[in-house]
Amino acid sequence: MSGHSHVARDLDVVVGRTPRIALLSLLALAAVATIIGVWQLWPDPANEPNVPAAATFGAPGVTFPHARVNSVQPACPLTKTPDGGLGYRPSPKCGNLLVRVGGSGGSGGSGGGKSVTVQVPPEVSDSGLRVGDSVQLVQAPAGQGQPASYTYFATDRNVNLFWFAAIFAIVVIAVARWRGLMALVTLGFGALVITKFMLPALLAGEPGLWVALAGSSAIMFVVLYATHGTSLRTSTALAGTLLGIAVTAAVGDYAIHVSRLTGIADESGGTLSSFVTDLNFPGLLTCGLIVAGLGVLNDVTITQSSSVWELRSAAPQMPRRQIFTSAMRIGRDHIASTIYTIVFAYAGASLIVLMLLAIYNRPVLDLLSNESIAEEVVRTLASALGLVLAVPITTAIAAAAASPSPAHTTRGWDRDTSEGEPYERFWNPGRH
Repeated sequence: MSGHSHVARDLDVVVGRTPRIALLSLLALAAVATIIGVWQLWPDPANEPNVPAAATFGAPGVTFPHARVNSVQPACPLTKTPDGGLGYRPSPKCGNLLVRVGGSGGSGGSGGGKSVTVQVPPEVSDSGLRVGDSVQLVQAPAGQGQPASYTYFATDRNVNLFWFAAIFAIVVIAVARWRGLMALVTLGFGALVITKFMLPALLAGEPGLWVALAGSSAIMFVVLYATHGTSLRTSTALAGTLLGIAVTAAVGDYAIHVSRLTGIADESGGTLSSFVTDLNFPGLLTCGLIVAGLGVLNDVTITQSSSVWELRSAAPQMPRRQIFTSAMRIGRDHIASTIYTIVFAYAGASLIVLMLLAIYNRPVLDLLSNESIAEEVVRTLASALGLVLAVPITTAIAAAAASPSPAHTTRGWDRDTSEGEPYERFWNPGRH
């Protein structure tokens, strides 16, 4: 340890030779299995899915030009429809945008500089659009003496989203420093694994369960070591994470099959099934369930591993059983708060569906049979069960690795003093 008294975070934890070899050997086997899994499941370009021509985003000749808003009309009021309901009746005096077509934005389109009027849904009129904002249109080609027609497609949000993401990155790096930067870098790596491996493999018809296990394991190997440093403390968290992924996968796959979930709960699923007919949608649901729980699972395991290391550093001679018991008291509090996080996150994401089902005035038990609700229930319970079991698993692995230290008889090669923070030297070189 450093001779400076203010370096309080350097840990001096004894790690027995046998636990060290066993832990690293198991992780090495898991790494080899992950590499083989990714290699075997990597989609072959020669076997790309047979997607029909109808799956193209727009009809032949249709373009998506960008336009600048010149004026915004208020939304049209609700009026009675012929069938006695309420609806919005189009009018030239309300619910329209006057825009100037720019023909920019990479989507092409003719009519640059042309002013056109397009009707928009009432929610778009009430969204706060102002003069000078940019929107994207759908331009149908001219034909048989008819001029090109324009309809509203979307509001351009790229610039706003870019600045929001930039502010987020700056705040993360400013507060978390090097770890925050590495978290953002590894987040990009995770996005690459999902877009370049998992999605193509799923579209190629590979089993969703195995694609999720291989892809998630690859992400966690890089995320944990790159963000938290290469140490035995991080290795115990990784081992707990991988076992938590396995538990979540087993529970989720079983629950999906027992619940007879189809994996097609909304319009997007129906559209995808019409384009790629040989997809295994329950497998896709299993894959999504596993990926959705990665972040929370990682949070739980790294916290438990750190708790054990801190306890062992504070009490080098405490028996492993007491270390485990003390760390589990921390873990129980974390479990409770994390379960709230998962449930509220899924409830918030499904709020519109819940509101729609609530107005049907049907018994709650009947609503649980709805595919959308049942999917969220299974997703929540499987993720929660995986993270709950990951807490004692990770704590047990960490407690077994962090050996009790006999007084004044510790050997250098059995110490893990890095604390998993090699980046601390980058930001505070004077401390070491």
